[in-house]
Amino acid sequence: MSAMAISSYARWMLAQEARSLLTRLRRVRPFVLIEPMVPAAALLPAAQTAIETHLAQGRRGLHGLVMAFLAWLQGPGSRHATAEEAQRRFTFLRLKFNAALTQFDLFNDVITQRSENKNGVWLSGLDVVSADALALPGRYYRAPPVICYLDRGPGAAIRRARTRLPGGGDNPVAIVRVPRERMVGSSIASSLIHEVGHQGAALLDLVNSLRPVLQSMQGGGSQGTPAHVWRLWERWISEVVADLWSLARVGVVATMGLIGVVSLPRVFVFRVNPEDPHPAPWIRVKLSCALGEQLFPHPQWRRVAALWESFYPLTGLPPEQRRLLLQLEDSLPAFAALLARHRPALLRGRTLPDVMAVRARQPRRLASLYRQWSRAPQQMYDAAPSLAFAVLGQARADGRLSPEDESVLLGRLLTHWALRSTLDLNALCGDAVQLPRPEYRSTIL
Repeated sequence: MSAMAISSYARWMLAQEARSLLTRLRRVRPFVLIEPMVPAAALLPAAQTAIETHLAQGRRGLHGLVMAFLAWLQGPGSRHATAEEAQRRFTFLRLKFNAALTQFDLFNDVITQRSENKNGVWLSGLDVVSADALALPGRYYRAPPVICYLDRGPGAAIRRARTRLPGGGDNPVAIVRVPRERMVGSSIASSLIHEVGHQGAALLDLVNSLRPVLQSMQGGGSQGTPAHVWRLWERWISEVVADLWSLARVGVVATMGLIGVVSLPRVFVFRVNPEDPHPAPWIRVKLSCALGEQLFPHPQWRRVAALWESFYPLTGLPPEQRRLLLQLEDSLPAFAALLARHRPALLRGRTLPDVMAVRARQPRRLASLYRQWSRAPQQMYDAAPSLAFAVLGQARADGRLSPEDESVLLGRLLTHWALRSTLDLNALCGDAVQLPRPEYRSTIL
């Protein structure tokens, strides 16, 4: 049966459907016109602008495709076309329309939470924490905006900026999913800054710069470490560098938060899966302690490692599984030193601990800052957000801060950071009319 030329009825029906697409497309409004929230809960301007610009470009592109289809359908170009071809062209348009809605819904799920009482403002505060955790002095990269939202589950996740979105196009912002069960305690910094670390590692090309180093260690083993151990570390390196980033920013709270995430039934804690990009939980916590000892020498790391071993002793494991875990454990000092001393090309001869100024976040200094802040609380509100998390996390690990007081303090800090970022924007706008700049004495001490 030969293909049928497009009939006037088919032409009319497809034109009606295309115009219907245009009508529905016009109802997809910018978020700034449809999402109610208090100003302090709003996205940072760079994030809001990046999202709205990306979606507006998508809508304009789709509008142009629909208009081009209508022009083709009603013009001479479709004169010899078949109904099948016309339907195929329209189906492509509808798929593009659904992809545009998928991207809208992706950001809508994130932004809608900003209207929740307290949570919306706290999420805005977490945006500020993320920006601080991602920022590096020295202009090594241009950091993208980061926005946070809450979801179920114990772990966090990130959709990195400049990665492909469903339906095409690059993500204009980094989107971090934060575990709702961690709101609000210092352990939220562990999950949040680990995900920020994935974005930072991508901007510095850390994983690709480390892979050749780890591959060179596999030539028959290095320093007595079997080659298969280095192959596993190479497989897991993406998660490892994100853990390193979190440790460098917030210290021991990164390890304690990690323990909270990977405290699972024994069978999962000891499972070594070469196909999984995440290290086995047992060795991952031990590595976090080894990295902590490398960055911040202090007896606390041995205490935390011993605590973890008491939770999950190796006794009773099959001999082969136990042997592999012990081989991985034996490699930790060399591996931790390798990571701390690595000098990726984009850091221009410096190490990650160098540019993240870990010397200023040693445990004794954090404990000293906590004592100062207890006497002068305003200093806590004036500090960098990631430093505040590091100080409070250290105080919690030292037994000087209760979980209840920690939660209250962090709720106030998140509110303060959200308020300060909003007032900063207002002050910048007010400069044009010479309004006085606000002073940021905290009103929520």
